[in-house]
Amino acid sequence: MRAWWPRLWRPRRDPSRPASDEAASLDGATELLRRVRAIELRARRLVDDLFLGEYHAVFRGRGIEFDELRPYVVGDDVRSIDWKSYARTGQPLVRRYREDRDLTVLFAVDVSASQTAGAAERSKASLAAELCAVFALAAIRNNDRAGLLLFASAPERYLRPAGGSIHVLRLVREVLSARPETRGTDLGAALEYLTGVQRRRATLFIISDFLTEGYARALRAAARRFDIIAVRIREPLDEQLPAAGVVRLEDAEGGAAYEVDSDDEAVREAYAARVREIDAERDRLFGELGIDEIAIVTGEDYVRALLAFFRRRARAVA
Repeated sequence: MRAWWPRLWRPRRDPSRPASDEAASLDGATELLRRVRAIELRARRLVDDLFLGEYHAVFRGRGIEFDELRPYVVGDDVRSIDWKSYARTGQPLVRRYREDRDLTVLFAVDVSASQTAGAAERSKASLAAELCAVFALAAIRNNDRAGLLLFASAPERYLRPAGGSIHVLRLVREVLSARPETRGTDLGAALEYLTGVQRRRATLFIISDFLTEGYARALRAAARRFDIIAVRIREPLDEQLPAAGVVRLEDAEGGAAYEVDSDDEAVREAYAARVREIDAERDRLFGELGIDEIAIVTGEDYVRALLAFFRRRARAVA
């Protein structure tokens, strides 16, 4: 296993940069803050109105622990009466328990170049940040901790799990401002990193377009430690090439460029068939490991997909 974790920090700002660069940086920071706040407000509304209770129901703690004894009142389940204390005191007392949550939620977010490329009005990276905000806010509101790993062809940035609304804003900011230093996508390396640094069991959301291969071994190892949920974010162009004449296609991660005749049905079919091949292998692997998947499409409302996910999980844990 490759030990990526000792050097996952960002370089300090260079104090020798010109003032014009500083001004541009300030403008960029202001815009970033505006986007973070906008995402946080939308996520907060969704969590408060729709997802808070569902999250608590499907992501349960490690068990329950004794809280207190209180006097029995009419309507209490007689099975909850503590008969030993009744024998000692002559007063019926009811045992109360509370959930021992202590949950950790991790987000492994693909920030490779393909997440910002494409034809959709909204990038996959922006949508990933909002989904992180929704799940992280639900976690924080349930007194759980949330952590983040950004990855491209290697782990890029790791934030240890923590609680609090300020931490959620930091997670969103890190996803939005990510500028990967490596090219390509290596989900396997990200999973190896997480199994190395997160020793305790956790819930892991993997957010990616999953247009990559070669991570089966690492995913099997991670599934033994984590409860994994895959969040697949794609735009229509990822799966189907439109008929638009001769077009120039550029690999956002590798840099190679190709000119193809998209009016040629054989070209479009070969494009779609390759994606179907990747998806079929992923579906088989997820089915083998019992990994749930949430399919999100840019430009479409993701609320319905999240509600369907929560309902599936609720049936599974009932």
